Amino acid sequence: MDETLNELGAYIAANRGEAVLGYEIANGELNVGVAHDAIADVVAWLADDPTTRFVSVVDVCGADYPEREKRFEVVYHLLSPSRNLRLRLKVQTDDTTLIPSITPILPGANWFEREAYDLFGILFVGHPDLRRILTDYGFDGHPLRKDFPLSGYVEVRYDDEQKRVVYEPVRLPQEFRDFDFLSPWEGTDYVLPGDEKAAEKKPS
Repeated sequence: MDETLNELGAYIAANRGEAVLGYEIANGELNVGVAHDAIADVVAWLADDPTTRFVSVVDVCGADYPEREKRFEVVYHLLSPSRNLRLRLKVQTDDTTLIPSITPILPGANWFEREAYDLFGILFVGHPDLRRILTDYGFDGHPLRKDFPLSGYVEVRYDDEQKRVVYEPVRLPQEFRDFDFLSPWEGTDYVLPGDEKAAEKKPS
């Protein structure tokens, strides 16, 4: 399999030139780095070329590396049913760079790209309907960024007097992670009914 993937990586690199930044095989899968402005062209070629025929998009997701200059990585998982092969494309970007949408080429990427926009703030140009898909309409921020607070910025509740949903700033009256390590959440030192066998000492 590694030989097949090596041949495929070399074929893609040879045909796409500067659009391909490099490729490697990791955990039995081919990873190809692609220039951000060339991703749509590369995906269109991979779908149309008779040697590749990656016509199915399995997933488009994001990853956040705040310490890098280009903090986001857009990861595309493609499938070639005719060759029974999978391919992973990686594009590095930031929160202002526009990434060409692959939805006009592979319509199955529509909701995946919306999810990456919603949760990471990654911008896809040419997407037919780029708006939030998982968070609420007035949501502030992008919750899968590593600098997004665990408690969020606002809390949502239904106000019975106003008869509507209201948004309020999050208020933490005590330290969010001020554990005393004596709480039952840290584990019990007694045996619960039914756990007698688990509490038996193992023979030395």
